Amino acid sequence: MSSANPRPPSLTRYAWLSIAAAVATILLKGVAWKMTGSVGLLSDAIESFVNLAGALMALWMLTLAALPADEDHAHGHGKAEYFSSAFEGFLILLAAVSIAYTAIERLLSPQPLETVWVGLAVSVVASIINFATSRVLMTAGRSHNSITLEADAHHLMTDVWTSVGVIAGVALVWLTGWLWLDAAIALLVAANIVWTGFQLVQRSAAGLMDASLPAEMLDKIEALLAGYRAQGLEFHALRTRQAGGRSFVTLHVLVPGNWTVQHGHDWAERIEVDIRNALPHTHVTTHLEPLEDPASMNDQELVRLGD
Repeated sequence: MSSANPRPPSLTRYAWLSIAAAVATILLKGVAWKMTGSVGLLSDAIESFVNLAGALMALWMLTLAALPADEDHAHGHGKAEYFSSAFEGFLILLAAVSIAYTAIERLLSPQPLETVWVGLAVSVVASIINFATSRVLMTAGRSHNSITLEADAHHLMTDVWTSVGVIAGVALVWLTGWLWLDAAIALLVAANIVWTGFQLVQRSAAGLMDASLPAEMLDKIEALLAGYRAQGLEFHALRTRQAGGRSFVTLHVLVPGNWTVQHGHDWAERIEVDIRNALPHTHVTTHLEPLEDPASMNDQELVRLGD
């Protein structure tokens, strides 16, 4: 038997927010770069183009992920979110290469910076926009269990810290006259976003490979099952996976063999409801087996909890 919570709400409005923020920051950082000539600020602007591309991809994949299950996709379309986060990670890596190339060129041919403080002020405004958008996306991502929104939020937050580093670098160049600092900080920016891109790709790959739910979610399931064990039931063959904002849990429920089918079914339904309440937007599938039959334990090796 199986059951599921209602389909999660569409999250595309958050993708539109990310798109609007990306466009605004591209314009602001582009102005800051033109006013100062700083390769650090240019690298910051390039990363905002990555933000825009990632946000557009997120809009597409969130729209696809919100589609209901159909004959060809019985488990829904939730895994589409992993394509979005992997794509964004790939774009981040491309941006890092571009930033590093530009920074090395500037190291070889340093250039003085102009109208520094005006450019920095514009960049600060762009960073505030990114910070506010990141907080909104992170809150929504965690609330709706969306890797796409969380990936976008982490990327925007990386952009904020990148901007902080670039702003500090440009200010130091203006104070010290050491032109090489601008390019050196741009290289550090490139290294930082490479790490972010790698993490996004790694997490996306884990989702596509049906990795188990995070430990804290498994702990919730185990705590719930412990209460039922105290009432004489047993469990094994617990398997879990996540597809975007949706989780899937399957397990075998061992009940006394003299119970009627209806009585065992009622208990299984109660367990499914409790799991769904503990883990919203979860599809739960249970399989009833008699406690006394040794054959019920033949597939114990499927147990994942506590591995």
